[in-house]
Amino acid sequence: MMSSSFLKKLVCAGLLLGLVLIPAACKPQRERPKMKIGFMNCNSAPETLQRFRPLTRYLSETLDIDFEAVPVDTQDFEERFAAGEFAFTHGNSLLYIILKENHNLQLIATEKRGQFGARTAGAIIARSDSGMKTLQDIKGKRMVFGPQLAPTGYLAQYNLMLDAGLDPERDLAYYAIPSGSYKHEKVIYAIYFGAYDVAAAPALDLEVMIETGKIDADDITILGQSPIIPYCTFGASDQVDPQLVERFRKALVELTPETTVDIDGEQVKVLKSAWIDGFEQLTDQDYDLIRSWAQRANMPPYQKF
Repeated sequence: MMSSSFLKKLVCAGLLLGLVLIPAACKPQRERPKMKIGFMNCNSAPETLQRFRPLTRYLSETLDIDFEAVPVDTQDFEERFAAGEFAFTHGNSLLYIILKENHNLQLIATEKRGQFGARTAGAIIARSDSGMKTLQDIKGKRMVFGPQLAPTGYLAQYNLMLDAGLDPERDLAYYAIPSGSYKHEKVIYAIYFGAYDVAAAPALDLEVMIETGKIDADDITILGQSPIIPYCTFGASDQVDPQLVERFRKALVELTPETTVDIDGEQVKVLKSAWIDGFEQLTDQDYDLIRSWAQRANMPPYQKF
């Protein structure tokens, strides 16, 4: 039988333990800051979210911020960024220049993918059995371009033609831009199956379609290819703390193919999910060639009416 003095000591010890634990139990958990990343739609909003959900989760865990991925149509990107809908951006290199020139976007890092790494090119292609060998052969032909704000699906090819002494507005029979999703694939299939004579194909899409067996390389002839320019790019609003921008950049360039995050109970590889090989830190001057192309082609952000 326990003595009364022992019981008193036990009660006192319990009270003391309670005084220690109760404040800890009542202490509110700290909520992480919330920020949004605008991801340019490549093919569709659902596909964009699926691709970049693991990368967004990785950034949240690494930077201790609750990031939300926001899919954004390319044509709406500048307006929604200017309205403050998201502080971080992921889009093509022409979008980076537009936001840099008009809204002082901070450059973070450029993604790497394919044979040219953090850079890519645009090509003008035709079927191998078309008889066309040079850019001069496309005079009077039917051409299909990619989206107008695509640096290697429209702008690069427009300048290739100007360099060759061709006026895209006068020297073609006509040209068109496909609607809907998967525009770059549609462009390549359009000449592959004979709907058009020549096409403005991003070199990376051509590379991927050949690697995956969607088209046969022997069936395609490249009439001209542009110099390489920076690929898709992460940026940040000038309102974001530069120290956070630097941490964001560090988190991206330190990603490896083995980096995983937990998605619905499954360990998912971040880069593989996003179709990215890695990230590289370029300089703003690396984008100057695109600026010169946009000025020459009267394209945003330099267009004059």
